[in-house]
Amino acid sequence: MKYFAGIDIGSTASKVVVLDGTDMVDHFVLPTGWSSKETSVEIARRLEADGHPIGEDMKIIATGYGRVAVDYAAKTVTEITCHGRGGWYLLGQDCTIVDIGGQDTKVITVENGMPTSFLMNDKCSAGTGKFLEIMANRLGVDLTELFTLAEAGTPLAISSMCTVFAESEVISHIGAGEKREDIAAGVVDSVVSKVAGLCARHTLKGDLFLTGGLCDSAYLVDRLSHKLKRPVLTHPLGRYAGALGAALIARGKTSK
Repeated sequence: MKYFAGIDIGSTASKVVVLDGTDMVDHFVLPTGWSSKETSVEIARRLEADGHPIGEDMKIIATGYGRVAVDYAAKTVTEITCHGRGGWYLLGQDCTIVDIGGQDTKVITVENGMPTSFLMNDKCSAGTGKFLEIMANRLGVDLTELFTLAEAGTPLAISSMCTVFAESEVISHIGAGEKREDIAAGVVDSVVSKVAGLCARHTLKGDLFLTGGLCDSAYLVDRLSHKLKRPVLTHPLGRYAGALGAALIARGKTSK
């Protein structure tokens, strides 16, 4: 049987999806670590362990920050194309995809299964998953705990557009004895505000669909919906949108 795999090596996490002729037969996520090359080797080991070894029966498309490190892929495809294709497949209709990644945030308009326009944030990690990780570390919690704290707090102002300066603001709040819940709420609100600002600069068509690892946070989805004054949809497989899009491109079908 022929299999089709999409490998999305992001800056912080690497996602893999395997399809056969009709269905998803495997998917998993691994930390990217310091070396995309080592991660690609580990992915190959995991695929073999799952019964899908690299070979003639497996066509692979790679995408993401470290896609060039996947030397066993048939070819590489941009994140914009893969996220657009995968998000459209998951939602089942034209939409505007908001992808909050580890190092960048993208807003992608998708029509007939293909991206027609997109906008990416400036070259700064503010408004991304990396920003949240840095601030969570400063508060001594992981991301899940950060969202739990934020949900119980009242947002404090964190106004800087730069991650380094924003971290200084967080340190100042800590030094002033502010509640950790309120600082966490301010951190999340800062990211949501920057993502909403990016959306405001892009023409939004159809429903908004959040992809990336942060789509698993109901609190963040709710806050982004509130900030944009419209529902933001997601999916249990939303973080796999890029890998799924790459696998679909490998399979070559343009519809479900």
